[in-house]
Amino acid sequence: MAGASKAHNLLANNFMRKAWDALQGRKYQVFTSDVRVVLEENNHYVYPDVVVSCDPDDQRDDYQLRKPLLIVEVLSASTASYDRPDKFQHYKKLPSLRYYVLVYQERWLVEWYHKNEAGEWVHHLLDGPDDVLEIAELNLRLSLADLYAATTIAPLRRLPPPSGDQPR
Repeated sequence: MAGASKAHNLLANNFMRKAWDALQGRKYQVFTSDVRVVLEENNHYVYPDVVVSCDPDDQRDDYQLRKPLLIVEVLSASTASYDRPDKFQHYKKLPSLRYYVLVYQERWLVEWYHKNEAGEWVHHLLDGPDDVLEIAELNLRLSLADLYAATTIAPLRRLPPPSGDQPR
């Protein structure tokens, strides 16, 4: 996305750097928003913030990917209403896609989805400084503290329950 905020850029770069480190020496490639993903040949293309592919055909094409494994979108006020519901519906049509990650830039919040063995998309929500996004297949382990490092975005404060409502 041209004209993205510094926070947007830092979040995408932090994710990309961790993915790059996790995938070194393996058949996977990590790309940023300048490489397009083909949703519908000769008709519909998108430029995700971070994308990972391990497909040999994708590695031979210099400009685009057709079989991404993981897609990351950093949400902004202007893109969230499209990236979250609509773009995800398009991404779900990609047979190769197994992971979709949404990173919020207003607060420490990550929503991510993985496709299970039954082909169903499972939703995960991370919002604490100790929360970790872990994708074993990619050897990727990314804490929210690392993801939001160097940004001015503050984590949500979790308040203790009122004193009268203590669990027994």
